[in-house]
Order: sequence, then C-alpha cells, then structure tokens
Amino acid sequence: MENIAKYIDHTLLKPDAGIAAIDRICAEAIEHNFASVCVNSCHCAYVAEALKGSGVKTCCVVGFPLGAAMTEVKAFEAACCVERGADEVDMVINIGAAKDGDWRFVENDIRAVVHVAHDGINGRTALVKVIIETCLLTDEEKVHACEAAMRAGADYVKTSTGFSTGGAVPEDVALMRSVVGDELGVKASGGVRTPEDAEKMIAAGASRLGTSNGVKLLG
Repeated sequence: MENIAKYIDHTLLKPDAGIAAIDRICAEAIEHNFASVCVNSCHCAYVAEALKGSGVKTCCVVGFPLGAAMTEVKAFEAACCVERGADEVDMVINIGAAKDGDWRFVENDIRAVVHVAHDGINGRTALVKVIIETCLLTDEEKVHACEAAMRAGADYVKTSTGFSTGGAVPEDVALMRSVVGDELGVKASGGVRTPEDAEKMIAAGASRLGTSNGVKLLG
C-alpha cells in the first residue's frame, strides 16, 4: 500500500476543541506531511500561521455541519476563510433543497462559494470540496448532487460531515467517482478509523480522506 499520508485531511471539528488540541493536530500534520489540517472557520488564521512554510494546507469548513445557512452567509464565510489563509474550503450543500429536488438551488448555492474561493480574496484562492452528506440521500440524489457540484465548478465532492447519521462507505465513494470521473477529486470522511478503512476508501476511488485518526491510519 502506498504512503497514505498525502491523502489525509487531519481533522478536528469538535465544538469544544481548544488551542492545545489545535496545536497538537497541526504538529502531527507537519510531522507526517499530511495533505491538510481541517478545522472550523474560527481557527482558520491560527492554523494558517501554524502551518506556514510546512507544505500542509489549511482547510476550513463552511456552512457546517447542517448546510442550512443562507447562500450569502456561506459565501461570506468562505471569503473570510480565504482571506485568513484557507487553501481549501469544505462546504455543506443545502440538504433540504436536495431532498426537494431543487438542484438549481443546490448548484447555485455551491457556485456562490466556488466563485468566492476561485476568484480569490486579496490574491488568495482556495479549492472547494462539496459535502453532499451521503447518509441522508438516495443513490439518485447522490448522483444529482455530484452533477450539481461539477456544473458549479467545484474541485471535489465529499461524502459526509461526520455529524449526521452515518459517514463514508466504499459504495458511496465508488458511486461518486463513477459520476465525476477524473474531473473532480473525491473525499471520504466520517468513520475512516483504521488503515483497512483507508485502503478500502482509496480502492473505491477516494483521493482524500477526512479523519481525526490520521496518525492511526499510518499503521
């Protein structure tokens, strides 16, 4: 198995996460050369400074974990993250709109964040990963959500927040990869706890792994 460190978004999104815990995951990410550290937006500037020069990216979540904020609020949060040093933004779709089949709304909601992140703030730009919360969608809805993310210009589709009724499963990763092909990345998140889990997700087509167990995944 190839070195999986480059796949890992070392993640800490707990509401009670304090600075000591943030310092720990940043140090671990630098030590193991993970892809990124993924945190709530309030920690963006601190993490960006801690990771400066390390090659590890700063990733922040937007509209998290429900996806139910107004589109303008998601776009503003994304802009604040980019301005404060985020290299990547993981946004949650409006799941209620997806369940209603209002894919135009879902697409425009994503596009608003993509526009801000890709156009940039003060010369800074960011990738956008779109969390579709697979555990709440039918397979048909998962396909439509991935297609909406593609049309909106996103860079990745992502399975889960880890805060709902379930996380990533290889079958969903494979389905998402079948929809986006090589055009977008696929991030598996939620429940990736062991090296075996990681191997299954990568085999199914994941190009990133969102996990709070990054060190354990190295075996």
